[in-house]
Amino acid sequence: MADNSYDVIVLGSGPGGYVAAIRCAQLGLKTAIVERENLGGICLNWGCIPTKALLRSAEIFHYMQHAGDYGLKAQKIEADLEAVVKRSRGVAKQLNQGIGHLMKKNKIAVHMGEGALTGPTSLTVKTDKGEDKLTAKHVIVATGARARDLPFAPSDGKRIWTYRTAMTPTEMPKKLLVIGSGAIGIEFASFYNDMGAEVTVVEMLDRVVPVEDKDVSDFLEKSLKKQGMTIMTGAGVDDLKATDTGVKAKIKDAKGKVAEHDFTHAIVAIGIQPNTENIGLEKLVEMDRGFIQIDPYGRTKSKGLWAIGDCTPGPWLAHKASHEGVSAAEAIAQEMGNKDVHPHALDRNNIPGCTYCHPQVASVGMTEAKAKEAGYSVKVGNFPFIGNGKAIALGEAEGFIKTVFDAKTGELLGAHMIGAEVTELIQGYTVGKQLETTEAELMQTVFPHPTLSEMMHESVLGAYGKALHI
Repeated sequence: MADNSYDVIVLGSGPGGYVAAIRCAQLGLKTAIVERENLGGICLNWGCIPTKALLRSAEIFHYMQHAGDYGLKAQKIEADLEAVVKRSRGVAKQLNQGIGHLMKKNKIAVHMGEGALTGPTSLTVKTDKGEDKLTAKHVIVATGARARDLPFAPSDGKRIWTYRTAMTPTEMPKKLLVIGSGAIGIEFASFYNDMGAEVTVVEMLDRVVPVEDKDVSDFLEKSLKKQGMTIMTGAGVDDLKATDTGVKAKIKDAKGKVAEHDFTHAIVAIGIQPNTENIGLEKLVEMDRGFIQIDPYGRTKSKGLWAIGDCTPGPWLAHKASHEGVSAAEAIAQEMGNKDVHPHALDRNNIPGCTYCHPQVASVGMTEAKAKEAGYSVKVGNFPFIGNGKAIALGEAEGFIKTVFDAKTGELLGAHMIGAEVTELIQGYTVGKQLETTEAELMQTVFPHPTLSEMMHESVLGAYGKALHI
């Protein structure tokens, strides 16, 4: 009979769960992971990774259509949607297999099936062959989240889509409605717009990507409109009905006027719902709107029961989940007597956010408005892509980099970017924030030339009236 007792069991194998399991195994803990569908979870199989593959195809298609801007000729450019989707699924499959290899490498037991807690440190796993009972000294819940449906118009997989259907379309939308302008909504709007769809974005709040700095939101809205999208902010969808040929939507605009619009398809991207129902959590944890409440290391109110990732308070990002997974694993190891680990609580102010639309958006820390609301006197630097030689050479002169500093201490409070490759650049500021840098260190840092990163330096200089190239 199999030994189903462990030091740690992780429920869910997304970027939080599988990383937590690997770190537990590295620390010498006997570890198991329970997964009901695909190793790697939503992010790897149906989220972060395959969407980036789709967006890369759309980006290449966009460049091919504008080959003349680079002195090149390309004729009869066409997009093969089926092939684009096939490539995206292939990327996801490759990485899914990679996670399986990592589980074997780290000697982590994998239980495929539907897991449910029977206590803080015990659970059952329903499989095709029956039911397995597992016990552990500690359990980490990493069950993630799913797309939230409109209450009056649940997704049908044919005309009304969530991100999952939007990733594997069987036909190209001609006229697409995207409801919600957070990262998911804007990324799909960008993808389908580049692929040739007529796209309308409806956002309930007064600007797109509303969690970003207002200057970034304003710039992105102008850019998206320039690309041909219709952007409706301060608006809402009052009714949405699928027909045999399309979707009928009643949209209330910012002035309160309601009009009916016809689309071929709609994508609902209005947020997420945690996967915390029906897995035995009700009496074991405290919840707020379904999200498990935890301490800075992932502990719940029940001893031995931990939680990380999208089933806990936000931001709901894969890299935040992974970091929480490491923190929880190390805290567990410390509780079990390992004196060589020193877990650190997650600082949510230092978590970068990235949106892979065209142009890209990235940020870390406080927006200018949030800094002022918090009582800071600020110094702000802003440097445009048009002032950077590498950006001009790339043909990507659209965008800017903005930095926000505490005027009294020089502390870097936040950084906000829009433009080519900013999702790669933002980590420079994230490292700076983690190291508690001030403007003085950033000013004295040598940035290589010619690179887009030079704009980061110029933005810092600009906050103190020292910018050189503007």
